[in-house]
Order: sequence, then C-alpha cells, then structure tokens
Amino acid sequence: MLESRYKHLFLWPALIALLAVIIFPLIYTILLSFSGWSVNRAGLFWNGGANYGRALADPRFWDSLGTLYTMVVLCVLFEYILGFGLALLLWKQVRAGRFLRVLFIVPMSVTPVVMAVVWRTIFHETLGPLNDVLGWFGIPSVNWLSETAPAFAAVVIIDVWQWTSFIFILMLAGLMQLPNEPYEAAQIDGAGPIRTFIHVTFPLMAPITLGALVIRLIESSKLMDTIYALTSGGPGSSTETTSYMLYIRGLREFQIGYTATMSIIYLLIMMVGLTVFGKVMTRLMGANQVARR
Repeated sequence: MLESRYKHLFLWPALIALLAVIIFPLIYTILLSFSGWSVNRAGLFWNGGANYGRALADPRFWDSLGTLYTMVVLCVLFEYILGFGLALLLWKQVRAGRFLRVLFIVPMSVTPVVMAVVWRTIFHETLGPLNDVLGWFGIPSVNWLSETAPAFAAVVIIDVWQWTSFIFILMLAGLMQLPNEPYEAAQIDGAGPIRTFIHVTFPLMAPITLGALVIRLIESSKLMDTIYALTSGGPGSSTETTSYMLYIRGLREFQIGYTATMSIIYLLIMMVGLTVFGKVMTRLMGANQVARR
C-alpha cells in the first residue's frame, strides 16, 4: 500500500506536466477557432462558426491539403521501398557493412532547413551541378524551382533523400531480430529468395512496417521547413502544403482565429485518415497471417 502511494506521488507531476503541454494548447486552439483575434483590437471576440464556414469554402485550403497528401503518399512510398531495400542488402554480413549503416544515417541527422538550402544550390537552374550531370547524358536542363512539376518533384526528392534512412534503421533492426526457424523451414521446402521474401520475411516484418509507415505519415504530414527554405510554396501555390499555409495565415497575416480553425480541421482529417489506414493495414496483416496458416 505504501509502495503504491509513493508510485502515484512520483507519477502525478509528470502526468500534470504532460496534460499542461498537450491539453491546454488544444483547448485554447479550439477556443480560438470560434473566435477572432485582431492586432488592432485587445482580446478575443466571439464569431461563432464563421471561421469553420470560411475554411470549408476556402479552395486554397483544400488545394494545400491535396498537395500535402500527394507529397506524403509519394514520399512515404519511396522511402519505404528504398529503406526496406537497403535494409535487406545490409541485413546479411557484407563488406564495410557497419560503415554503410552509419553513412545512411547521416542525412537524417542534418537539419531540414540546412538540407533544403544545400539542395537549393544543387537544383539551381544555371549554376547547380544537377543540370550539368543531366547534360552529360544528353538530357536538357530542367527548371527545377520555377516550374510546377519539377518543383513538386524537388520537394519529394529532398524528403526521400533525408528520411529514407529512418525507414532503413527501423527495418534493419526488425530484420536482425527475426527468428531463424521459418527460414530453415523455407530452405527445406526448397523456396527460393523471392518466395522466401514474400511468404516469410514480408509477413514477419508486417508489424514493424505498420509502425514505420504510421510514424512517417505523421511526420511527413507536418512538411513545412523544407518548403519554406526551398520554394516558399511556389511556383504559384504548387508546393504549398497545409502547414506552410497555416504559417502564412497565422504568422504573416495574423489571422489567428482562422488559422486555429484550419488547424483543427487539419488535425481531425489526419486523425481519421491515420485511423482508417491503421485498421485497413491491420486487417490485411491479419488476413495474410490466416492465409499463411
């Protein structure tokens, strides 16, 4: 009984701090979403659901959301394929394996804004080395940051280059913990590398795959710093994500109430999307496990 009392004594301060950090900003943001906040007027003033009506009818908000999730899907898809592939290559003992593992982690350790500035130099249309490399193969120069499709591709390339290593770390850690018995059984059955991957490795890695994808979906959904340093949402609004739009509306135009409203809608959409994705993936993994049995 005494141990239980001391346990709660040590837990409550951390719990209170956590609630203060998470719950208070959320409640205050909800309050702001039903209010207006002007730099020329003291305090908040109630405006009901006007902000929500404005947000739901704002085509720029929905365009930014579409741009964001198109980027998210492409980034996470390529990161998973490349990260899992690299993990499979370095799973077994290879020459210089430890050095390559450290090398692949380096991009993830660099600040995204710094990385975007470096890549901005690489993508420069006249002085950047990327167009020079393309010229060696007879490919004409690309206006990477002044045309819609190349600018969109540039953002995806940078995110994939930087965060593939995160998927690589998780998948390699999972592969190194896999049991040997299923592989020995597959070898006895005469299964080749492809069949072994499809029927043994991939199903065993399904829980780690789900966790890695959910983490990257959440993180990629907050994509803003790279766009801020690379394209500023341009050309036009072709690379303007929801996070960058919220920054413009809130911290440049000081539409605080409207920005809070868009943040709440954005949060709800992301929560629903991740919940549906998690349930679908869980059912697919369960069906796969039943089929294997």
